[in-house]
Amino acid sequence: MVKLRSLDANNPGRRANWKALGLSKEDMEKPKIAVVNSSSELAICYAHLDGIAKMVKEEIRAAGGVPFEVRTAAPSDFITGANRAGSYILAGRDIIANDIEVQVEAAMLDGMICLTSCDKTPPGHLMAAARLDIPTILVIGGYQQAGEIDGEPVDVEDVWSGQVGAIFGKEPKFPIPDMAENAIRGPGVCAGMATANTMHTVVEALGMCLPGNAPVRGNSPKMQANARAAGRRIVEMVWEDLRPRQILTPEAFRNAVATLLAVGGSINAIKHLQATAIEAENGVDVFALMEEFSDVPLLSPVRPTGDVRIEQFEDAGGARAVLKRLEPRICPEALTCTGKTLGENLANYEIEGPDVIQPLDQPFSEGPTIAILSGTMADTAVVRLGIRDGSRPEEFTGTARVFEDTKECMAAIEAGDIKDGDVVIARNQGLRGGPAMGGGASLILFALDAAGLAQTTAFVTDGQLSGLCLKGLTVAEVSPEAAEDGAPIGLVRDGDTVRVSVKDRSLDLAVLPEELARRTGPGIRIEASGYLSNFRESVRPMRTGGVLVPEKK
Repeated sequence: MVKLRSLDANNPGRRANWKALGLSKEDMEKPKIAVVNSSSELAICYAHLDGIAKMVKEEIRAAGGVPFEVRTAAPSDFITGANRAGSYILAGRDIIANDIEVQVEAAMLDGMICLTSCDKTPPGHLMAAARLDIPTILVIGGYQQAGEIDGEPVDVEDVWSGQVGAIFGKEPKFPIPDMAENAIRGPGVCAGMATANTMHTVVEALGMCLPGNAPVRGNSPKMQANARAAGRRIVEMVWEDLRPRQILTPEAFRNAVATLLAVGGSINAIKHLQATAIEAENGVDVFALMEEFSDVPLLSPVRPTGDVRIEQFEDAGGARAVLKRLEPRICPEALTCTGKTLGENLANYEIEGPDVIQPLDQPFSEGPTIAILSGTMADTAVVRLGIRDGSRPEEFTGTARVFEDTKECMAAIEAGDIKDGDVVIARNQGLRGGPAMGGGASLILFALDAAGLAQTTAFVTDGQLSGLCLKGLTVAEVSPEAAEDGAPIGLVRDGDTVRVSVKDRSLDLAVLPEELARRTGPGIRIEASGYLSNFRESVRPMRTGGVLVPEKK
């Protein structure tokens, strides 16, 4: 029988406090489970989680455990991205991981269920699980119901792209106020394969949620049933002593990377997976895995990659169906939170039809859907390719147009100063420079598209992109970033020649080394105070996924 670690802290003072909360003497001997709830009235992504937490707690009690609900930060791009150019969004991921440690580890609880929703809660929860290494299940919070106008679907992507396009006189498909009124009709994350649904899918591929959780309609009967099942399962996991580091193995990360590529998901998943691997101390190099699995084709083109809607993807089997299609390429021996291997979970699963999630030998497009570039301008950089049908350029050589901030770049686009053949460089938007990758690179990309330049220019940035972004040839998360001494992206000057080649996996700056040696970079230009200042000082490079944990000596 597993000894509960919470029993080691059952001193009289603790018993007195918990007795005052209504716990019985018998409860003191039961598994103590944290229900990590990111509920927030600020954002629709999290608005339903209080009800879900209640259901989870009911099931934990029924299964013989004692639940304790704890709250964490709840970053949401459209809401908490309003200040400091969105710098608090990525920085919020690490707040979540640290907040969970402060509450759950400090209290010596025996396990946790994490109610995971918008972009940064899934990686924050995964990082905390890997760090604490106590039995953990993630419950997928689900996606929001999109609206419609005149019988045509309208979602938040339409609102966002229409808003930026209007600046350049681009006519939206419906009036923007009408779209804003109708785009969201229920709780959950952005519809489509943006970062949140990408991360939900990746969580299932890692084995950290129960099968069939991702994606799921927010607050639907299916989602509620999933949450209740997790509440029952977490108590079993505590008694089995099944811990995240037994699940978050190199094999699990191989499965996650293959799944990410098969759905053509958000590039942000790469740094989140790498950060989780660092926390799990498993030695996985996610960037290397991206190249190893570059032959994995696109099996389901969910928006913004293609025309498949997230509802169709869910109804066709979602992550579980993708993993079934990928069986010949993945590691079925990877253990999951069910206590069984991925192969065992998939053994009796049948995909209902091929229309939405295609077999490996009949894909929607060849791979890779995401490529890692390197060269004289970067150690690593990421380009999202999506459907490789020739509609977006994959090779580009052009003249650099360098911008130190988003406003300056937006003004140049609006004034018509960006020309065909230019390589637009937006720097000072990285982990340290942003800081926390704030800066608005996504806004620049949508502006280039609205101005009709996405196909005739290339865009290169050390910032990150929204999971809604898939326009033209865009190279993001260039590392080392401009804020690092001697970083090539910080030494680029207007008029330099820059070459991007997906085929060669290269991003090169055609400037002689001796000339670069004479140049100095821009340094950190954007002010930061408070937590963002602390983030800037502590954050590690992109190869670590931008974690804040110190490097082990």
